[in-house]
Amino acid sequence: MATAPARPQAEKLDPKVVKTALILIVGAMAVIFDTTIVSVALRVLAVKLNTSVATIQWVTTGYLLALAIAVPLSAWGLKRFGGKRLWMFSLAVFMIGSIGSSLAWNVGSLIGWRVVQGVGGGLLLPLMTTLIFQAAGGKSLGRLVTYVALPALLGPILGPVIGGAILTHLSWRFMFWVNVPFCIAGLLLAWRHLADDTPGEARGMARGIIAAPKAKLDVPGLLLIAPGTAVLLYGLANAGTSAGFGRPDVYIPLVTGAALLAAFTWYALRKARPLVEIRLLAKRSVASSSAALFFSGFSLYGAMLLLPLFYQDVRGATALTAGIVLVPQGIGAALSRTVAGSNIDKFGSRLIVLGGCVIVAAATVPFAFAGPHTSSWLLALWMIIRGFGLGAVTMPLMVAAYVGLDKEQIPHSSVLTRTAQQIGGSFGTAVLAVILEGAIATHHGSLADAFHVAFWWSAGFSAVAVLLALWLPGAQRTPPPQAAPDAQPALVAHAD
Repeated sequence: MATAPARPQAEKLDPKVVKTALILIVGAMAVIFDTTIVSVALRVLAVKLNTSVATIQWVTTGYLLALAIAVPLSAWGLKRFGGKRLWMFSLAVFMIGSIGSSLAWNVGSLIGWRVVQGVGGGLLLPLMTTLIFQAAGGKSLGRLVTYVALPALLGPILGPVIGGAILTHLSWRFMFWVNVPFCIAGLLLAWRHLADDTPGEARGMARGIIAAPKAKLDVPGLLLIAPGTAVLLYGLANAGTSAGFGRPDVYIPLVTGAALLAAFTWYALRKARPLVEIRLLAKRSVASSSAALFFSGFSLYGAMLLLPLFYQDVRGATALTAGIVLVPQGIGAALSRTVAGSNIDKFGSRLIVLGGCVIVAAATVPFAFAGPHTSSWLLALWMIIRGFGLGAVTMPLMVAAYVGLDKEQIPHSSVLTRTAQQIGGSFGTAVLAVILEGAIATHHGSLADAFHVAFWWSAGFSAVAVLLALWLPGAQRTPPPQAAPDAQPALVAHAD
């Protein structure tokens, strides 16, 4: 008679991998805090710099465009310069951009320094994920992602509050100085403790020996994917600010960007070593996680547009209050860190993402009925639940993107998934902005009713993500290493 299998013991995380993760997280916190702090500051910046809202939007748009151009370079830069050198360079660029932003003398200079920040941030975010997962060697990815996701979980908790407090009590310039201590600490920790992984050519030159040739930059690929992504995001940004897709400054960039990305796909499929390995999308793990991350951008970034505006326009909250009321969502995401992360290795990504998407959709619905006098405590409770669902979606999607990949493929998966999430977030924000503006016109200026329509759409997008989650890697049953031939199999994650 076959005996019931014992569930496999969770692998212990290598202390060296945990140390690497924590060192990289310190630097990454600068990027995450910067994004969440600036998101609540645009109205104040427009007043302080005596410019229009359309112009001040370039503080965000310029950053996103620079980010889009830099992200594809991270895979090549890692192979060309090594992780430690590229990480320290990127962190230094981001710090210089932060200091420059704080010293900006007009809106043009602020936008310029934000572009510098975007270059550093575009290299840092995919590089952090790549270095951590490469160090892990494919082991205990579910437990490891609880460290990788830490910046993304803490940012929504503390960023809006810090930003609101600075805007209320200090000069807006201090928003950018928040990043500097994280950058300095991250640089020192990386310099002292990250392993030197300089590629063979540089080490060989230093020692006077012949080494392997350096990695060559795929210039044609860069000239297709970088402007393609940037122009596409530019069109989406214009759609969000103008609340419509029918203007030439929206549909022309969208069509141009889509054509350039299609051309890059055709080019990359025919090149032996392209800048970004598009062929990885043939793997179910990468393709499904990229698609789900695209639609999760609708839920995450789209709601980042709706929720602060809802509290300020419908409930009359200040910028600081709007930041504080978003804290429960971040707390919910942090609470999901242990529950979701510890179970990914046991059950696979599919089941956890399914549950998370259902929770996000269900917890968004109450806002479709909320008004100026709805209990703040009740809305805070739903924000906690919604945040828990978002955290339960984000972490397993990060793991799913790397299941079954070797060390050389991990940087390319980081670029693909980061780009999918970035475009999805911009697209979701633009679509929900258009929906909100149309609802305001339809309901003749009734803001509460207009927001109700937008929140229903947001919940619907989360429901679409439920369907995409069915495509994710699940769990397959394989016999334990020393099990009897007729023993029942144990649960392990699989890629296809």
